[in-house]
Amino acid sequence: MLRLRLIKREQDSLFARVSVPILSIVLAFLFGWVFLALSGFDPGETYLRMYRGAFGSSYAVSETMVKAIPLALCGLGVSLAFRIKLWNIGAEGQFYMGAFAASGAALFAGDLSAWLLLPLMFIAGFAAGGIWGFIPGALKAYWNVNETITTLMLNYVAILWVSFLVFGPWKDPSSMGFPLTPRFPAGGYLPTLGTSRVHMGLLIALLLAVIFFIVLQYTRWGYEVRVIGESQEAALYAGMDVTKNIILVMIISGGIAGAAGMIEVSGITHRLQQGISPGYGYTAIIVAWLARLNPFAILLVAFLFGALLVGGFGIQTFGIPFSIVLILQGAVLFFLLAGEIFLNNRIVVMREEVR
Repeated sequence: MLRLRLIKREQDSLFARVSVPILSIVLAFLFGWVFLALSGFDPGETYLRMYRGAFGSSYAVSETMVKAIPLALCGLGVSLAFRIKLWNIGAEGQFYMGAFAASGAALFAGDLSAWLLLPLMFIAGFAAGGIWGFIPGALKAYWNVNETITTLMLNYVAILWVSFLVFGPWKDPSSMGFPLTPRFPAGGYLPTLGTSRVHMGLLIALLLAVIFFIVLQYTRWGYEVRVIGESQEAALYAGMDVTKNIILVMIISGGIAGAAGMIEVSGITHRLQQGISPGYGYTAIIVAWLARLNPFAILLVAFLFGALLVGGFGIQTFGIPFSIVLILQGAVLFFLLAGEIFLNNRIVVMREEVR
């Protein structure tokens, strides 16, 4: 009798690391094809409209890049935590807190010049996100509290805090009832590239990816992060301060997501508003895992998911719900997690005698 068995791989397979993420995307779109067909929509036409909405013109490409910037930054942030085996599910809340703090700096220190105001907003956004990462990081480091739960719960606190502000004390009196703050002064606007909406946040994301690669591969601290991620026991035996590194990684991880929030309000909306994020922090988790935590691959995957978001918004004009995009994202994550089995194991056909 022939049987299939999973045998743990003795070493990483480059083919598996490349093929599994690609296959995850293909299977997710096949799943979406079936779902669209069962829902009464033409799958081929839907996907074609999504493609045209994301890449069909120079404006579409620029909008895709606009969506890719916060995805890349949040993806880089959570990837750092994932490297040390910390499951930071709180990038969404950290993003909101960064947007809140940066907006406060713009609204209450708007008289400053752009050369002072923008750095102040960036520092405020990074600090607020960092604090939102520090809380679950400290709970994990000192009392081993599950960081998945604490980061997830803090998302709701941050989102509702922003809602309180834009419906209450920070609401623009001239907004005609919409939950918005007053528009930032001109000094709080990030410069754009050319005449598009693509802003300097793109350069920040590119620079941060380079810094990540260098720090994680060629510095002592990067080595400690990698060792702690592989085995905390080995790190402790080698004399590494695991507690300090857990807290530091969570502060930086949250700080980068907070900086993404600052860049979004400064570069795109120019004010704080309800629903400032369409789920960037949650989607960033998929981006980071699909990229295998590689900083440069995160940029590429963020661009592809930015295209998915922009294309999804475009198909709504044809009566197709945006929820199909969320279904595709969930399918990608599902197939990616299922593919982890084949990254760590290989299928072997074995012959067994039947007695």
